[in-house]
Amino acid sequence: MAKAVANECASNFISIKGPELLTKWFGESEENVRGIFDKARGAAPCVLFFDELDSVGQARGSSQGDAGGAGDRVLNQLLTEMDGFGTNSNVIVLAATNRADVLDKALMRAGRFDRQIFVDLPDIRERAEIFLVHLAPLKKVEGLDTEFLAKQTPGFSGADIAN
Repeated sequence: MAKAVANECASNFISIKGPELLTKWFGESEENVRGIFDKARGAAPCVLFFDELDSVGQARGSSQGDAGGAGDRVLNQLLTEMDGFGTNSNVIVLAATNRADVLDKALMRAGRFDRQIFVDLPDIRERAEIFLVHLAPLKKVEGLDTEFLAKQTPGFSGADIAN
């Protein structure tokens, strides 16, 4: 969805997996966060997408024994960088997580990630459409019924179906 937003806005797209920002060296993780935001500013207009935000956005003080509060320092740097964007920055910051319950409340304030969209698992009709998309490049198989496949896969995500 984030890439579709970038395409619709005719913007550059930078995707970051949260754990990629973390290193074992003191101060380097925070520098990685600064570098990502500098790169986004340089590529503006740009959509900056953080996948697995919960890996760097957990509530401060919740990370026990993490090398002297490294998780808190990375989150603080992320908050500082997000605050540095004005409304005219031409950078849109989006994120995804499966664990919104563990995110620091400061991430959800106005001007940061202040809008949330819940994306539920696909229903039977949507699963049938997902099967069609993923089977389209293959040779047509006589009698293949995507609705039957959809009925056999309740609770599957689009990624499950693609796999």
